[in-house]
Amino acid sequence: MESSLTLISAHIQFLDTQLALIHIPLHLYANFLQAILQLLLPNESRNSALNNGNGNGNGNAAVRPPKGWPYEHPFVNISITPIECSVVCSRTLARELFIPARDALNAAAKSQVSITSEDFVVMQVDGEGLDAGQRVLELTSPLALAGISIFFITTYFSDYILVPLRCRAQVVHALEERGFQFEDQTSSYINPGHHSRKHSSTSSFEVTAPGTPPPATVSELQTRTFATLKRRNIVPTVDAGLRLVQCAGRRDGYRTNGMSQSSNRNSMTSAADDALHLGLVKCLISPPYPRFLSLTLTDTEAASLLIDHMLLPNFTQDILLGSKDDYLIPITLDLRELPMESTGIVCGVAGRLVGGTAGQLESAVEMSYLSTARAGTVMVGEQQLNRALGALRGAENGVLPSPD
Repeated sequence: MESSLTLISAHIQFLDTQLALIHIPLHLYANFLQAILQLLLPNESRNSALNNGNGNGNGNAAVRPPKGWPYEHPFVNISITPIECSVVCSRTLARELFIPARDALNAAAKSQVSITSEDFVVMQVDGEGLDAGQRVLELTSPLALAGISIFFITTYFSDYILVPLRCRAQVVHALEERGFQFEDQTSSYINPGHHSRKHSSTSSFEVTAPGTPPPATVSELQTRTFATLKRRNIVPTVDAGLRLVQCAGRRDGYRTNGMSQSSNRNSMTSAADDALHLGLVKCLISPPYPRFLSLTLTDTEAASLLIDHMLLPNFTQDILLGSKDDYLIPITLDLRELPMESTGIVCGVAGRLVGGTAGQLESAVEMSYLSTARAGTVMVGEQQLNRALGALRGAENGVLPSPD
């Protein structure tokens, strides 16, 4: 059978930041709400704004919008899922905001909060030519082969891959081996366009998963990955009533590389910024916590959101980009019983869903992925939920098993 080729052109660059990953159990979310809200405020506004509130983020000052968006830091992700609250921020912000909040807890509660001692770096991926699921597989395959633990975040504008700082050189080598070029001067990868993927009944990927020796194929990777999940009693779960929307703030007036696209920000742009910020704060203070929210902030793009559609009324009309009617269903993998350094999970899941091996699915499931500190969430369309669950649960025919 003759294979077709899909060319992809991707620009991948390291962002200039060293990150900490923070895991907060949901029952402790309120204890960290002020620290989370402070992440939304520019540095000069943090103390004065929140100290005028009542300590739980509900004061009027806490919702006063910052001036001069976009975000002042290279990368932040705040995610609240059915498993946890997960925060990715710079080591500096972790020390400034989250370590004091953790240290204020009693010993039992403090032990349930984790802040990585190891630093991570993040790559931003801007590419065309493949859908989200195929991008996940293309990008994670070489890193899984190298035995590198990763966190993958699909957003409205870009994909982000977090890797341990100590593995940065390995990441460079692994991606160069897959046809990506590393530019020393710009710390970025440029895919020159000759990189291609065969869409045949078998996969050319060679990847790795937890354990030794490393597997030779995606099929072997998937076998090991799902065997590991089964041993730990980790099963894909779905909250049938939870529907997500992928959206973003308007790009109007946002800066590129720290410079404003327009030196004269008009009142409409400022009003949009203010309304977006107010809506975000309303979402974060929804008692006892949002059912699902993932917010990605960078210093080059507008805010990107993956949120429970029930939170949309917190935003005024036309503030958010993206369809409000195309719902995504989250399939959750609770990874709290796995070591954080486990490898191959993202790639194994993506390979199973996008048809990376023979005999899996007749056609790929359109998917995106959100890694948080202790969980993985696969997002699929409502019409593809049954097939996705069947594949992830090992049912080759894609029939929906009985609910958990």
